[in-house]
Amino acid sequence: MRDKWSSRSTFILAAVGSAVGLGNAWRFPGLASKYGGGSFLFVYLLAMLVIGIPLLMMEISVARHTHQGAPGSMRALKKKSEFIGWMGVSNGIGISIYYAAVFAWVILMFFCSFKFKGMTGDTDAASSLWANTIKTTGTTSGYSTIAWPVLICLLVSWVLCYLCIRNGTTTVGKVVKYTVSLPVICLFILAIRGLTMSGAMAGIQKLFVPDWAALKDSNLWVDAIGQVFYSLSTSMAIMFAYGSFLDRKTNIAVDAIIIAFADMMISVLAGVVMFTTMAGVGMLDNMSASGIATAFIIYPQAIVSLSGNGWVNMIFAFVFYFCLITLAIDSLFSIIEGISTAISDKFKTDKKKTTLTICLIEGVFSLIFVTGAGLAVLDIVDYFINSYTLIITGILEVIVAGWFFKTSKILEQVNRNTVKFKMPGWWFIPSIKYISPVVLSGLFIWNLVNLVRAGGIYGKADGYSLAANIGFGWVVIALILCSGLIIRLIVNSKVKNGFTEDNRTWDEFSDN
Repeated sequence: MRDKWSSRSTFILAAVGSAVGLGNAWRFPGLASKYGGGSFLFVYLLAMLVIGIPLLMMEISVARHTHQGAPGSMRALKKKSEFIGWMGVSNGIGISIYYAAVFAWVILMFFCSFKFKGMTGDTDAASSLWANTIKTTGTTSGYSTIAWPVLICLLVSWVLCYLCIRNGTTTVGKVVKYTVSLPVICLFILAIRGLTMSGAMAGIQKLFVPDWAALKDSNLWVDAIGQVFYSLSTSMAIMFAYGSFLDRKTNIAVDAIIIAFADMMISVLAGVVMFTTMAGVGMLDNMSASGIATAFIIYPQAIVSLSGNGWVNMIFAFVFYFCLITLAIDSLFSIIEGISTAISDKFKTDKKKTTLTICLIEGVFSLIFVTGAGLAVLDIVDYFINSYTLIITGILEVIVAGWFFKTSKILEQVNRNTVKFKMPGWWFIPSIKYISPVVLSGLFIWNLVNLVRAGGIYGKADGYSLAANIGFGWVVIALILCSGLIIRLIVNSKVKNGFTEDNRTWDEFSDN
């Protein structure tokens, strides 16, 4: 018996929890600061409407019809496109391995927040706390150096992840009630504190008042579109998995819009927190587009500058990092859920055992991030997956849905149970068939050209060695691109031993 969401609200909360993650809290404000605040918000909203919402609807509706994870859903559209689903699953594997490490760093900083009490006004000590604790070398050397506090927190992160999804939708439904509401409450608390600080209005003005001249910067458009694409958790098997647990009566047209705009509003709320706080301590121009730098280096400087009272600063630090914990946990377990759903669907394995096995195996691979080289390895893997394979997966998804399948059939699924609002064909079909493939292809080419121009393909752009770029970048890309072939070889081997493969396509799934 397949898992099902207990209610519509549970699905929406789970999807919002997956979409809303650490990128909303730290990368979004950093990019908004970099590109003129309101100008970035304008392009972000435009990209959400034109690309984000249609793509989100497509993944959820296809999975709702097939009751399959990403590979099965893509196979339903075109039999030979199952490999695209496995690319999405592989993206999730790569991302979740290093995301667990980032989650561990957040947990670590939460427990280290008491140290801010004695750092009042000492911005140098605050900015170096995280780097000193994780013992990073900043390079791909230092594999023999182990940061034991990080190791403990990494184990905690994987245990929490498994506990949250061990019983599928049952435990996820119980957890997301808290992991979605608590960060919003925390962000409101932090926003109120930020708004009461002297100079806060300067931050609000910078966040919301557009600098229209910034629209001429092509990098703004690239980063805004990329933020929408990454933020909604598409192309990494999550929304296919969550959609596969939906009841046939679900109103996808409305629910997807709720999910997308909830994701955006929480990003804006996080922006208010960051901009007002940084303005209040006179550091408005210090914000970084790098999420890790913002959360672990720059923001701690703001924390110790909030007041002359160490207790107040410490409490503020605890609230901030607790907020990040609640944002990170559901993003991590949603990725694992997408992976587990795909594997258990394909190989008819026990879902709970599959989830445990995935957590154990990925946990072993994530140990590299507790070493001195961990930060550099994470930087390389994150760059290559987010800049290339994630986008390639999205491009192939919309090409199959738009050109090798009747897009109108997907639109029928989107609008199947809606009355007051229907997703218009003039909005959905051009987005899937033309706009998304072209824009995402442009994004991919842009990233590749920049890499070649900077010499990054040879390991020079990021300062890391050629061996590191090959081992943690190009090899990872190759494994993701070949993941469908690897699965096919495994399936062929199992078929010889009596395994029966599910090869159903769209019309073989019932809507009843």
